[in-house]
Amino acid sequence: MPKIKKKGQAGAAKNYITRTQAVKKLQLSLPDFRKLCIWKGIYPREPRNKKKVSKSATASTTFYYTKDIQYLLHEPLLQKFRDQKVLEKKISRALGRGDVSDAARFERHAARPEATGKPRYTLNHVIRERYPTFNDALRDLDDCLSMLFLFANLPSTSAVPAKMIARCERLCLEFQHYLIVSHSLRKSFLSIKGIYYQANIQGEDILWLVPYKFNQRIVGDVDFRIMGTFVEFYMTLLGFVNYRLYSSIGLKYPPKFDQLKDENGAELGAFSLEGVNMATQGETKAVTNGEEQEQGPDPKVQAEVDKIIKQLKEDESKSDETAEEDAEADDEEKPTDSIDKFEPVAPGGDVLPQPAYSSRDPSQLFANFTFYLSRETPRQPLEFILRAFGCKRIGWDSVLGEGAFTNDESDPSITHHIIDRPVVQAATNEDGDGEDNQTAQKVGPNQRYPGRIYVQPQWVWDCVNDEELKSPELYAPGAALPPHLSPFVKAAPGQYDPALPLEAQQTEAEAIEADLEDAEKGNAEDGSDVENDMDVDEAEDDEEEEEGDEEAEEEDAEEDEEESKTLQRQLELEAELQGKKVQNKKVDSKTKAKLEQRKAIEKKAREEAEDLERAKGMLSKKKRKLFEQMQYTNNKKSAQDEKLRAKRRKLEKEKAQKA
Repeated sequence: MPKIKKKGQAGAAKNYITRTQAVKKLQLSLPDFRKLCIWKGIYPREPRNKKKVSKSATASTTFYYTKDIQYLLHEPLLQKFRDQKVLEKKISRALGRGDVSDAARFERHAARPEATGKPRYTLNHVIRERYPTFNDALRDLDDCLSMLFLFANLPSTSAVPAKMIARCERLCLEFQHYLIVSHSLRKSFLSIKGIYYQANIQGEDILWLVPYKFNQRIVGDVDFRIMGTFVEFYMTLLGFVNYRLYSSIGLKYPPKFDQLKDENGAELGAFSLEGVNMATQGETKAVTNGEEQEQGPDPKVQAEVDKIIKQLKEDESKSDETAEEDAEADDEEKPTDSIDKFEPVAPGGDVLPQPAYSSRDPSQLFANFTFYLSRETPRQPLEFILRAFGCKRIGWDSVLGEGAFTNDESDPSITHHIIDRPVVQAATNEDGDGEDNQTAQKVGPNQRYPGRIYVQPQWVWDCVNDEELKSPELYAPGAALPPHLSPFVKAAPGQYDPALPLEAQQTEAEAIEADLEDAEKGNAEDGSDVENDMDVDEAEDDEEEEEGDEEAEEEDAEEDEEESKTLQRQLELEAELQGKKVQNKKVDSKTKAKLEQRKAIEKKAREEAEDLERAKGMLSKKKRKLFEQMQYTNNKKSAQDEKLRAKRRKLEKEKAQKA
């Protein structure tokens, strides 16, 4: 007799377990169960058939894999949670008996982080389990950085303690120091949500979001307990990553931190980096803002280096003699230093990017400049980006905090002044000549220092994204800035691109429509329209059409007459509704040619649509539906692009009229 299978002992019912059953099996509270699942990376699952999985009469909504819950049974954090639960029971019993001394004793020995600063548990083993290799941790660093930068800008509340905020801020600043020293930052973008940054670390592209430095308002509909659980895990992860990154470039971790400078708003300037000298068995040498301090070389090491250099020079002299003999013997063509060019084999082939000599290192884009930041500019992101791209001298007003190269706005060494105010005026003498002496400048409020480049903050971001210094005239104070486009989105062929001129993107039909609208507006302004009572006569009716012998021409003429009649009738109805007189429109030769081109384009579009409908009839039902979905998506994108082009055309016309 075969074995009888009981319900719920095999199949999907055995593979899944409800959240209530999981909590009972682990003997945890629901908040601790949520914490454990978030840290271990275990999330709810959606079974195919909930009726087969559910073992009770009531419908369960949250299911987990049974194997995942069985895996949690061996987690060391379970014992920590249970010990905490036992301690809380002891304290509650002591308070219930009225024994306050015992409750206070239990409270003192609870090792709470709020009281003693010592953690009850660590997540180091969880980090090692979830990320076996360092590249795995780098791939998961996007959400980590976005969350920690968010909490670093939050105000302290009961749900978000001040210690957590300070820890997040310190970890983020340490990570920024690594990006500055290693020049790993690649791109940045200013958006409504905040500032996006992209860095390349050991071949992995990392993108994260940093909110603006505004006063954040804490709302009640956000569960900060769940977010705090993620932050606790991400703080441990970023600590591991920072240690590995600092060690990879020979820096000591954690860097020295000056609490007094941090309280005065130094932020990045509150840290002093130290490099580990591998040749001297762990001795350290100080590093200031990525620049090593000068130290004397070891005499033993220097003697060995001199011997090696002497041997290399002897070998070079011998090789030069042999090379001269070979050159005299062989009269072959000498290789040139010119770079090869990639040319397409067939006409119309793909044009490959041509190689070129690198004239400028993007990581040292601002190395030769000295910047001064005005009070109204965002100091923190500008300082980070400028230092990450080679700038060592950045000054700002003393009200923005410590750590500046100079607080004197009239410093003659300043080459670029980043300002976000209205137009400033240049200082002039009594004779009216501009002051050129950089050592003796007397500039009043809202006036410009001669010999200094004034730009708006967007200039820094556009230079970084394009990897070249943009023209400062386009970003002068008070000037209309060019569009700030996202460097992470590449324009597809045929898609609207704000960087290209409008004439290179618009279709032929759009160009003709725009020309016709301009012609109509020009005729209305010139007052060339002659009013009649209720008669509409078009210019086409004034000119007699030549009779053709071909039948096709006659059919086209009949279609034109029908269109003119319908247009005449439409104009009459509009005039009656508005109570105005109908105007007699005279069309010149250029406008008439545009109208004929529009008719030809419309006729061609109708023919193509008819051919497409006939071709669709040859497809199967499945392929026809797929093709129609593709058509719908393409038409939707085309309509959006057309709206953007029309909006841009309107703005350009308004700008031209004002000019």
